[in-house]
Amino acid sequence: MDVAIAGGHGQIALRLERLLSAGGHRARAIIRNPDHAADVAAAGGEPIVLDLEALAGVAALADAVRGADAVVFAAGAGPGSGPERKRTVDYGAAVKLIAAAQAAGVDRYVMISTLGADRPEVRGDAMRPYFEAKGEAEEALRASDLAYTIVRPGSLTDDPGTGLVTVADRLGTWGSIPRDDVAAVLLAVLGDDRAVAATTGRAFELVSGDTPIPDALAARR
Repeated sequence: MDVAIAGGHGQIALRLERLLSAGGHRARAIIRNPDHAADVAAAGGEPIVLDLEALAGVAALADAVRGADAVVFAAGAGPGSGPERKRTVDYGAAVKLIAAAQAAGVDRYVMISTLGADRPEVRGDAMRPYFEAKGEAEEALRASDLAYTIVRPGSLTDDPGTGLVTVADRLGTWGSIPRDDVAAVLLAVLGDDRAVAATTGRAFELVSGDTPIPDALAARR
C-alpha cells in the first residue's frame, strides 16, 4: 500500500507513518518545514517538502501524490492560530488535496476531521472558526467523486493506545481518544478490507470505548 499524507509531521501522521512502515507499506509525508524531514524519516516516512497553504495551484501537489493508493488529510493550523489560518489550512489545504487527488487519479481520500464538525454553531466564538473550517472541508469532500472516509475523533490525548474504541454516526456526547488509537483506525480504514467496505462514503465519530478497532469499524456496515 502506498499512502500520501498531507500534514505529514503531525502527531497522528507520524504515528500512522510508523504503522505503515512497520507493515511494509510506503508512506509519503507532505510537510511544510524542511527541518521536519528527519522526524519523518525516523518514523519510516518519505518526506516531501511542499507548503500546501502557499500553493497557488495543485500541479505540484498532484505530482506528489500521483501513483498513491490513497491520500490522508492530517494537516491543521494548530493551537494558537487565528481564524485566517483555520480557513487556509483546515479548509483550504483540504480542498487543494481533493483537487490534487482528482488530477492525479487517486480515488481514495481519508480525512481527519473533528467530533462536532457538523454542528459548529454549538461551539464558543473562539473555537467556532475551526469547526466551521472542518465542516466545510467535509462538505467539499462529500461533493467530490472520491471514495472518501471522514474520521471525527474527540479530544486527543497522548495516553497509550488501547485498541478499543466507540464508533458512531453521532455519539451524542463528547469524549477523548489517544492519538495512537486514531492512527490505528486510519490504518484500518486504509488497508483492512472490512473497514474499507464499512466506512467508504461515510463519516463517523470516534472516542475510546470497549470494542476492538476492526470490529467497531466493520459494524458501520
